[in-house]
Amino acid sequence: MFHILVLHGPNLNLLGVRERSVYGDASLKTINAAITKLAKQEGIRVQMKQSNLEGELVTWIQEARHRFDAIVINPAGYTHTSVAIRDAIAAAAIPTVEVHLTNIYKREEFRQRSYIAGVALGQISGFGPTGYLLGIQAVLQHLKARRSSSVRLRTVMQPTSNAESRGRKKRGATS
Repeated sequence: MFHILVLHGPNLNLLGVRERSVYGDASLKTINAAITKLAKQEGIRVQMKQSNLEGELVTWIQEARHRFDAIVINPAGYTHTSVAIRDAIAAAAIPTVEVHLTNIYKREEFRQRSYIAGVALGQISGFGPTGYLLGIQAVLQHLKARRSSSVRLRTVMQPTSNAESRGRKKRGATS
């Protein structure tokens, strides 16, 4: 069973109240409920956390490499400013999908730069709360494909038995 960490950055605790015309009416509680429902449907475990503190997000990302298979993160305002979060994601070295409720490329110029995108597996923006679900589905597909190719590789690379090895050597020597 895959275990995915979902991180919500600063001010996302105010969803449903803050700038509804930009971020919509859905609260963080509603988004987390949808994530939990998807996790049950997919047979995965998710843990969701929100912080307004950059250092706390960095610590959670660093700890994730030992406890989670992947991260889905909405770094919110830290998207455009945090080298520390970017570096933590790079150091954690686990698949990470960056999500945003709004299309950051249709917003103010300063919001169109993501420090996270260069170290993320991918980025989903502009689909509102559904973006979290799409992010989880995308990273889950990536994990399944990676596991599947790992299993195929192990099967191909399995050492042959001594009897098979000796048989090949004898056939090779007589030809």
